[in-house]
Amino acid sequence: MIKFLDLQKINLAHQQEIEEKLLQTFRSGWYLMGNEVKAFEEQLADYIGAKQAIGVANGLDALRLILRGYIEMGIMQKGDEILVPANTYIASILAISDNGLVPVLVEPDLSTYNIDISKIEEKITSKTKGILIVHLYGRVVFSETLKNLATAHGLKIIEDNAQAIGAEWIGVKTGNLGDAAGFSFYPGKNLGALGDAGGVTTNDEELAKTIRALANYGSNQKYVNIYQGLNSRLDEIQAAVLGVKLKYIDAENNRRREIAKRYIKEIKNPNIILPENPESEAEHVWHVFIVRTAEREKLQNYLTENGVQTLIHYPIPPHKQEAYKEWNNLSFPISEKIHEEVLSLPISPVMSDDEVTEIIQVINKF
Repeated sequence: MIKFLDLQKINLAHQQEIEEKLLQTFRSGWYLMGNEVKAFEEQLADYIGAKQAIGVANGLDALRLILRGYIEMGIMQKGDEILVPANTYIASILAISDNGLVPVLVEPDLSTYNIDISKIEEKITSKTKGILIVHLYGRVVFSETLKNLATAHGLKIIEDNAQAIGAEWIGVKTGNLGDAAGFSFYPGKNLGALGDAGGVTTNDEELAKTIRALANYGSNQKYVNIYQGLNSRLDEIQAAVLGVKLKYIDAENNRRREIAKRYIKEIKNPNIILPENPESEAEHVWHVFIVRTAEREKLQNYLTENGVQTLIHYPIPPHKQEAYKEWNNLSFPISEKIHEEVLSLPISPVMSDDEVTEIIQVINKF
């Protein structure tokens, strides 16, 4: 069986360095808010090109904290609207509603699966305060039009960069395109920890300071609480692991690009719609490789029978989830089509050329 994602193999590729770091951190006797977190925050900020990086507990908290920071700074208030793609993992939307803000769903572009920038302006009202863009599946979504729209309407651009670390738009890395960005370092991500972990990057010093306090019980000085904060901190052990793995992210993303290029070039099956390869390969880091077919269940079963493990990202669109039952009768046909037809093929930096060949051959016979 070709695994969808061999996490063990991905981490064992850096076994010696990770084990040395883990031992060193364990022996240091310091497990929270210490040197490893500080070092990783500096490395992440440097890599992204942003002035500030803050380690937090997970990707959902990263987005929650950005929005909460804007509320504490008086830039947003409860009841304000945030535009967000209708086609995304639910965390993007949970972060908005968790802050008493109102998510306004925008349909995606069927060729990129990302928010359709041409559909944003019609959704802007006097209550809109931000656009939460999601670089879905590892592909950048950004443009001059988007930037100008945000400027003209005084909106914050918040990036959900959970899936696209290392991707670039005209030489600028995701995580440094908007006003602030949230990262997930969930183990299965391109840069994955050994458990839950997340981060925020921004060039806004005041926002960074506010988020640091909010994530630490609303305190920037022990026992002095300026906000009703939460506890959302990156721990020393996860930071140590991430610090090791960050050094290899570009090489590992390039391996993903090689595999994606082969899939796009060599999968030749009229029943299968392949993802679009952007003109600049820097714009995609292929967190997942999505194919589409009207016969998804049939294809998935066929691949399983032929020893290829696949996953569906994601089977149910957010507006059809029970969590948002007030939206269940809304219609977002493009998002619904995507959620009904997509299937993710194995892609990872540790896949062998032979495994890629085998997957291509199996799919071409479907």
